[in-house]
Amino acid sequence: MTNYIIRRILIFIPMMLLTSMVSFVIMQLPKGDYLQQKLAYLESIGGDSSSMIQIKQLRAEYGLDKPVYLQYASWIYGIITKGHFGRSFAYEKPVNDVVWSYMGFTVLIAAVSMIFVYIVSVPAGIFAAVKKYKWQDNLICAVSFVGMSLPEFMIALLLLVFGIFVLDYCFIGLFSSQFYFQPWSFAKFVDLLKHLPVPAIIVAVNGTAGLVRIMRSSMLEVLGQQYIQTAYAKGISENAVLYKHALRVAVNPIISILGMSLPVLLSGSTIISIVLNLPTAGFLLFESLKTQDMYLAGTLLMLMSFMLLVGNLIADIALAIVDPRIRYD
Repeated sequence: MTNYIIRRILIFIPMMLLTSMVSFVIMQLPKGDYLQQKLAYLESIGGDSSSMIQIKQLRAEYGLDKPVYLQYASWIYGIITKGHFGRSFAYEKPVNDVVWSYMGFTVLIAAVSMIFVYIVSVPAGIFAAVKKYKWQDNLICAVSFVGMSLPEFMIALLLLVFGIFVLDYCFIGLFSSQFYFQPWSFAKFVDLLKHLPVPAIIVAVNGTAGLVRIMRSSMLEVLGQQYIQTAYAKGISENAVLYKHALRVAVNPIISILGMSLPVLLSGSTIISIVLNLPTAGFLLFESLKTQDMYLAGTLLMLMSFMLLVGNLIADIALAIVDPRIRYD
């Protein structure tokens, strides 16, 4: 197992380099750049020749007057030698500072959503499989189909309308208006806890509905195996058969999906973040792509790729621990 982990970690290096190249090329595909957009805006409001001089100075400062391959080489060199991911054009400060200022709330919302997904979906999938074709199974399947069919942004919009016109309460943001610019306090923390469940549950709806279906299907397949029937024939209790023998194998797809879900900790649900005005990295990525803030967007894409690689590695290790049939040596 140790050799396998070392090999996988070494693979991270070429994969991250490839990801950085692809990200940088994608950011260069649209015509123009952030500074050209800014120049056009200054000209539209009556900017004079000093605006052009200012843009030229900024272009030289950010290295945009150099060929693309030199821009990429300078960016990668700064990452490798200094851990510096460049400077954001829109925020006019280091990308590191911009990203980390959004990471706290991003991880918080995504972590609560993932906990909700797995706490609900795994027991519901097992229960539906045990009650196969009974009304409980039909009800769970119907609810999961509805959950998978409804777009998250529609749920958010319906909730906003319901909150404003029925409850006289606004679900936008993670804080009430009086706490937005206030320093942290116990009252602000309590206000955050009041606002957190709504966006977390909305983000979790589709994932929960999908995992219920996967867990039910996997559990039904395992319950039909001969060794499960043999366990029942030996007089082993149903709970022992379900949780000691069947679940240990049926949970494999859930663990695999968990590994692929780690990038959600970074990106979150972008559309939900826009609708509910949430300070997440998903919204930050959307804005950076829209404004062609290439160093910020490239950094976020690289972080998402890195978390996907780490998530898959963790999932593989977890599968080997849970299922003794899996070996990597």
